[in-house]
Amino acid sequence: MKSLTRRLREAKAWPLALILCGPLAGAQTQSADLPSAPTPNAVKFPGGVLVEQGTPGALPLSLDDAIARGEKRNLQMLLAVQNERSVRGQVLTAENSLLPSLTAKGNIEAQEINLAAQGFKASALEEFGILPGSFSTIVKVNTASAQMSLNQQLFNVPAYYLYRSAQQASKAANLTTLNQEDSVVLSVGTQYLLALADASQIANAQALEKADEVAYEQAKASHEAGVGTNLDELRARVQLQTQQQALINDENAFAKDKIALNRLIALPADQDITLTDTAPYGEFAQLPLEDAKKLAYERRKDLLSLQAQLEVAVKARKAVRAERLPVLSFDGYYGVLGEIGSLYHGVFTATGKVSVPVFQEGQLRGESEVADAQMIGLRHQIESLRVTIEQQIRSAMLDVQSSNDLVKVAKSNVDLATQELQDATDRFSAGVDDNLPVVEAQATLAQAQSTLVNTLYQYNQSKLRLARNTGVVESQYKVYLGR
Repeated sequence: MKSLTRRLREAKAWPLALILCGPLAGAQTQSADLPSAPTPNAVKFPGGVLVEQGTPGALPLSLDDAIARGEKRNLQMLLAVQNERSVRGQVLTAENSLLPSLTAKGNIEAQEINLAAQGFKASALEEFGILPGSFSTIVKVNTASAQMSLNQQLFNVPAYYLYRSAQQASKAANLTTLNQEDSVVLSVGTQYLLALADASQIANAQALEKADEVAYEQAKASHEAGVGTNLDELRARVQLQTQQQALINDENAFAKDKIALNRLIALPADQDITLTDTAPYGEFAQLPLEDAKKLAYERRKDLLSLQAQLEVAVKARKAVRAERLPVLSFDGYYGVLGEIGSLYHGVFTATGKVSVPVFQEGQLRGESEVADAQMIGLRHQIESLRVTIEQQIRSAMLDVQSSNDLVKVAKSNVDLATQELQDATDRFSAGVDDNLPVVEAQATLAQAQSTLVNTLYQYNQSKLRLARNTGVVESQYKVYLGR
């Protein structure tokens, strides 16, 4: 009997476990208030590979649009889909090994035989009353044949378990694709929120720049009128230029983060985009820890994929054990054969074969050890991942709670800093104090606004991560973000 390794290679099912054990959506609708985004140009290369080209003007892009594009065009998603497709093809190959193989064949043959070259002597025909000169030693024969061949394995337990293993491998590959989809949703959503945070920083910096410009003009006018000092004008000018530097840095960060977002959703790097959404903020009522763990154990695709891979290993181990059983197969054909223009006659053959492994115990035991090791390793991975999931959920819940509290404090700080700046400005305008308190209050407000933007981004990111850790980010990211 062929060894399991050779049989697996022939059935193209052995690579399934290797593929799956390696490193590891609903459709979103566009808002009715927004115009349809133009479809970027695409260049199609052989093999169905599409490379998109930039479109003139800015491309309006919502969070839903970005996630939908990421699910379809992100490179890791494309690779996961092709891996799943490859596994499905191997499943069909493994299935075909259990089905009967029926082959039809036709053949026409022309032969010219030199009887003398094969040792035939015409003189030997004299004994039969045939003159040697009347018989040609060069014979031409034209024949035709047609036949149907059948091959069927009647009893092959290893092939059956390999087929069942391949079915589980297909399920595991699908779960791996869905797990990659969750990762893409998290990555795209996080990058979009980061770009929104950059836009908010720019808006705050622009507002502060305008305020600093007004303060500088006032200090300059007061100095020129003789009621202010040169120091006040210098302070106001330094503050204005400092804020201009902050604005340049914020604009640069925004441009780079948009390029990174383009990369995640397979848009050209030079494609300009306009973010049509604003940073969401909504209170999130967290699930109890036990409910979140139960949900994650049911929905986390990486855990479900490992469990499916364990089933693959279990079926492969059964196939190894079944290698000791005999294999019963049948081969045969039926057809007709005859000389062209003459009579044809039926021909057939039927062969039954029983194969029993002999002197292969060492190899079979070795394959059994490999299968056992894979099973035990996968069980360890599953138990470790269950503990990791609990740790991730606990950490995400703490992040959500703390970042929500930070947002509330940051909002209060912005209100207080705004009031402080107003009071300092009023005192400076009334001539009660110089502009040093105004400059300090502006710096405090800028820091408070920046902190608010960052904490809001962290809050939304932590909610997305909690959705990812519970396995529902692809379908419930809107609920978690409060949109």
